[in-house]
Amino acid sequence: MGAKNVQTARFGIVHFGIGAFHRAHQAWYTDKAQDQKQDGAGWSIVGISLRSATVAQQLNPQDGLYTVTECSPGGRAVRVIGSVRQVLTASEQPEAVAAAIAAPETHIITFTVTEKGYCRTAEGSLDPELAQEGSIYPFLGRGLRRRLDAGLPGLTLLSCDNLAHNGRQLENLLTAYLRKQDPELAEWTARTCTFPCSMVDRIVPATTIADLDAVAAAIDMEDRGAVVTEPFSQWVIEDRFAGQRPAWERVGAELVADVTPYETAKLRLLNGAHSALAYLGLEQGHTFVHEAVADPAIRPVIEQLMRDEAAPTIPAAPGQDLGAYADALLHRFANPALNHRLIQIAMDGSQKITQRWLETLLESRNRCPAILTALAAWLRHVRGDNTAIWGAVDDPMAEALALAWKGRTSAEAVHAILGHDGVICGESALRSSDAKELLALIDAKRM
Repeated sequence: MGAKNVQTARFGIVHFGIGAFHRAHQAWYTDKAQDQKQDGAGWSIVGISLRSATVAQQLNPQDGLYTVTECSPGGRAVRVIGSVRQVLTASEQPEAVAAAIAAPETHIITFTVTEKGYCRTAEGSLDPELAQEGSIYPFLGRGLRRRLDAGLPGLTLLSCDNLAHNGRQLENLLTAYLRKQDPELAEWTARTCTFPCSMVDRIVPATTIADLDAVAAAIDMEDRGAVVTEPFSQWVIEDRFAGQRPAWERVGAELVADVTPYETAKLRLLNGAHSALAYLGLEQGHTFVHEAVADPAIRPVIEQLMRDEAAPTIPAAPGQDLGAYADALLHRFANPALNHRLIQIAMDGSQKITQRWLETLLESRNRCPAILTALAAWLRHVRGDNTAIWGAVDDPMAEALALAWKGRTSAEAVHAILGHDGVICGESALRSSDAKELLALIDAKRM
């Protein structure tokens, strides 16, 4: 596929969670850097799939090459990506994963393992029952221990997931794991490794058969690893690296001292609006984001959520225009060439709504009826109201959430889920005034 060949390059980066988003985002930035013969030249990625061998089966026979297609109303632009050197399946190749982390040429480990991949309790601490074999932590522990034993330097561990203060969360969770398993390694990691925060933004729908057919027609060959995305992309990274790195900032990434205003805006505006579109749109029978945002009953709720409720809670960085950001998001959501499925966004809601909605509710000085409307739709979704059309609820806490509804009134279920001792609890528990308004929305006639 094309003329790119990175097999002679040092790989430099190990990435956990080599799904479609990573291939359309971090790997895309790395490819642009090396392709332009800048400081990123020579860098490539060893991708790690934690369980499924699907991506390895797609990319390894293609020498790691695949295409990224940017879709817009004006057409499609296809780029061949050559930054992925190989893909390992961790469950089948644990020794190779440890060796990649411990390789002298490795300087950075990046992560897109989704919110649930961090194995957190409802309060945000490490869940020891989840942080077992198969999670990221044992693999990191084995690889980092080899580096320590070999006298190699520490690494940059760069989270690219939608978590507030994602670098700090990764640092705290990994430290908690290592302190129990290997206290010496925990101390070495704290002393030699860094955990920058980052914000990533690009809409990447699941690739369909129609997408694969379109790519095959465009490049005159099959690409089993193709991904589709929008023209827009953003990557903001805290400039706190333990060693060498590609010159990502020369190809569009932003290196900053503090990521917080950018990640908060992304979580509360883009991600918050996305989740609201998902649950409200599914109830209305919509399949795609662009259909939901065009619905005259839904769009005003989304605009109110972003402009009137979320934006006032965000301390913007100098030059950060939240109004313009909301305008751009609405334009991106309406892209009819990007079939982003609502049911994909609706996955794992229990892991997302705290930072997307509940933190805004807690910080806002005003009523937030749009967020409460969306929250009511999520509660109906996890109750099972949408299963007849959209299938079973896809959430790691689906069973606990369904049990919280079983045989209970709406008031009892809200307390069981969002109360101080609920399924989603702690500081994110609802205020009594919000809970009262939420109950009226749950039981009211739907949109």
